[in-house]
Amino acid sequence: MLKQHLAKRTDFDPTSVPYNHELLDWLKQQQAQGRKLVLCTASDRFIAIAISEHVGVFDEVMASDGTTNLAGKHKAEALEQRFGRAGFDYVGNSSADLAVWQCARRAVVVNASTKIVQQAGVHCEVERVFASPTVGFTVYRRVLRVHQWMKNFLLFVPLLAAHQITSPDTWLALVLAFFSFNLCASSVYIANDLLDMESDRHHPRKCKRPFASGMVSAWVGVILTPILLLASLAIGWHVGGSFLPWLVFYFLLTCIYSWGLKRLVLLDCLALAMLYTLRIVAGAAAANMPLSFWLLAFSVFLFLSLAFVKRYAELQVQLLNGKQKAHGRGYYTSDAPLVQMLGIASGFAAVVVLALYLNSDVVVQLYRTPEFVWGTVPVMLFWISWMWMQAHRGEMHDDPLVFAVKDKASLLAGLVFTTVLAIGAVGWPW
Repeated sequence: MLKQHLAKRTDFDPTSVPYNHELLDWLKQQQAQGRKLVLCTASDRFIAIAISEHVGVFDEVMASDGTTNLAGKHKAEALEQRFGRAGFDYVGNSSADLAVWQCARRAVVVNASTKIVQQAGVHCEVERVFASPTVGFTVYRRVLRVHQWMKNFLLFVPLLAAHQITSPDTWLALVLAFFSFNLCASSVYIANDLLDMESDRHHPRKCKRPFASGMVSAWVGVILTPILLLASLAIGWHVGGSFLPWLVFYFLLTCIYSWGLKRLVLLDCLALAMLYTLRIVAGAAAANMPLSFWLLAFSVFLFLSLAFVKRYAELQVQLLNGKQKAHGRGYYTSDAPLVQMLGIASGFAAVVVLALYLNSDVVVQLYRTPEFVWGTVPVMLFWISWMWMQAHRGEMHDDPLVFAVKDKASLLAGLVFTTVLAIGAVGWPW
């Protein structure tokens, strides 16, 4: 009865379910050979019928109906009554299916452990085994989104910008803060992936994410999320200072973003910019140093531009796929030109803030040859323009920072930017 009520209250979309296409191709071959196919499942009949109609290979549906939970021995009894003992072959994948294989003629085992395959062979002949996809380190690296941890290097920006790089205690605090943010970010990414599974399954690239593709079960994410968060808070507590409150604020804002803000036009990009900037604020808190107004203002405008790049790239993908609206977002594909304009304006505003900073007295105090630091302005102008040029051409990754670390032009711009700052700080070596 619970399954029935849940099924009726769920807006179930059979097109968004990750299917085992190898198995479906085999089933179609069996159907072409005259084999009768029955979808017999413990899922509610409402969901089972929707799946059957979408897949289009089943001749009959047997499912839970609000009275009988068609699982385990109940499924075995129903199949034996319908087809007779050993009058059917059964495709299954779990220990609950062992009761069915006891009265089946042959077994087809799909996505199951070696132990299940062996136990199925004890009860009946195993006709075929469809092996489980290998879920190793690479998959869980994608689950944790380890590549996104590079964003947390922003924690070190206040220390470098203030030229205070000689304190071992400060470096230790920042390293702990870095790993604390990594674990917190991963917990949020997992929760966001779980909430976004349906939207991701409609996306041409995001559909390959571990949860959206079905490679990793959702329950794994449900368990991992609180474990990672608790570990993050424990490390953050050891950092000391005001770092932990900022970490908690970052986590709460990401949750609010995942649960609602990401669906609100413009507010989603503002929230993304704040999440980037919070890393710099938290880094200053971990290093126990005041945060520069110039750095804060520059960061807000720059990250707002990158947030608009991210949304613009997503709209471009949806437009190429003939969609009028971004699934799970508040934008229409026709909004892309306006998003582009807002993003470019934000990026150039960041460059203006940088130019004003270079004309302040602070630069004279921090840099031995401040005139060289002006070289950062054309570098930033080029990079902002280049990023938007790539987005306009449809070559931008969904995440602009991930794109930047793989893009040769962006890496070269970063190298020139760092070199100019270094020359300005230490002067010419001759």
